[in-house]
Amino acid sequence: MTRTRQAAIEQAGRAMQRYQRSVQSFDDAVGRALGLGPADLRCLDILSEGPRTAGELSAATGLRPAATTALIDRLVVKGFVVRQPSETDRRQVLVAMTEEGARRTWEAYGPMVTEGQQAFASFTVAELERMRELLDGATELTERHRARVERGSA
Repeated sequence: MTRTRQAAIEQAGRAMQRYQRSVQSFDDAVGRALGLGPADLRCLDILSEGPRTAGELSAATGLRPAATTALIDRLVVKGFVVRQPSETDRRQVLVAMTEEGARRTWEAYGPMVTEGQQAFASFTVAELERMRELLDGATELTERHRARVERGSA
């Protein structure tokens, strides 16, 4: 089958759109199962990498500070996160995922993570590095255009 470069780019773009919709649908299903909204899940995703300040969570989720405080309060009540003092700056309070929160989110996401890692078994290191470069570039593109839209330049 002969394809033009433009046709291949368009097909790759459509595949990425399908993937994005699939991820969003999966996250929506996880949110319903855990009784959480999209911003709650984004917050937990960020916290899976380690504790963060409320300001960092606000910037990462795109929420205003008051909405971020309400989100943290909801997650505390549901047992997903705790507030804790920073070990390096006693003026700072960090938000961290609880063991229960980590367990509950891993129950939902873990099987997909494990299976996804197995799906990469046939890829070479070079192919995986190229894939990471592509995803990093796509993330940078998305973040740049999110900022544009937030500035009101939609």
